[in-house]
Amino acid sequence: METLPSPFEGLIEGAFEVNDAPEARRYRSLFLSDVHLGTKGCQADLLLDFLRYHDADTIYLVGDIVDGWRLRSGWYWPQAHNDVVQKLLRKSRKGTRMVYLPGNHDEFLRDYYGNHFGGIEVVETAIHEGADGKRYLVIHGDVFDVVVRHARWLAFLGDGAYTAALGLNTYLNWIRRKFGFPYWSLSQWAKLKVKNAVNFIGRFEEAVATEARRHKVDGVVCGHIHHAVIHDSFGVEYINCGDWVESCTAIVEHADGRFELIDWARQTRARVKAPLLLERPKVAA
Repeated sequence: METLPSPFEGLIEGAFEVNDAPEARRYRSLFLSDVHLGTKGCQADLLLDFLRYHDADTIYLVGDIVDGWRLRSGWYWPQAHNDVVQKLLRKSRKGTRMVYLPGNHDEFLRDYYGNHFGGIEVVETAIHEGADGKRYLVIHGDVFDVVVRHARWLAFLGDGAYTAALGLNTYLNWIRRKFGFPYWSLSQWAKLKVKNAVNFIGRFEEAVATEARRHKVDGVVCGHIHHAVIHDSFGVEYINCGDWVESCTAIVEHADGRFELIDWARQTRARVKAPLLLERPKVAA
C-alpha cells in the first residue's frame, strides 16, 4: 500500500494544537460521518469538543468529511475546520488507526483507494469485526440513494436548497447563542416532520440492510442521510452515524462489542442547563 503526503497538509498550516482532555473516554472504535468541513453548516466547534472527550483504537471516517461540492463553488475554511483536521491527524500520529471511506461530497478521494494519506487509510468499504466477533459492513451509503446515482443534477439542486435551510439554521442558532440557549437543529426537526423524507429514510435503511445481508455480515454502519439511529428492524443491525451539521452524533463501540449512539448536541444542552438549574433561587413553600 503506497504512502502519499496528506492532501490536508496545506489546509492545516497555522492550526493550533488542541490539547487532549485528561478525562477523555477511550473506546474500541469510533465512527463519524457527514462532518461537511468547508460548509457554514458544519458544527466544527461541537465536533472539536466531542473529540477532546472521546478517543478510540480505530476511528472510521464514514464519508462526507470534507464537502468538495461546496468548496468548488466557493472557498470557506475557517480556523475551526482547520482544527478538526489537525485533531484527527494528531490522533493518527499518536497511534489511532484511521480509516476514511469517501462519500459523494468528498468523492475526489475515491481516486485514491488503497493509499495512505498522513497515516489515514482510504478505502471504498470495510468489514469491521467487533469485540464480540460480529462483523459489520462499513459504507457511506450514497450508492443506495437513487437521486445521487441517477439524477446528479437533481442532487445538486437538492443540495442547494438544503444549504439554504442550513444557512437559516446557522443564523437561528447565532441568535440562540446570544440569548444563552444551546444548539438546536431547525433543519433536522423539519426533515422528520415531512412525510416524504421519513419514507425516504425507511427505504434507504432497508436497501442498506439488504446489502449487509448480501455480504453475509451481522450489521452495517453507514452515514449519508443525516439520520442517526441503531435498530434491527430489517433482520440485521442497522447503524447510522448521523452527522455534524444537524444532529451532531457519533457511534462508539465499547470493549465488549456493544455499540452506542452518542448525541453530543443533547449532552451539550444538558451541560448548559445544569448550571442554570443550580443557580435558580429557591422558592419558599
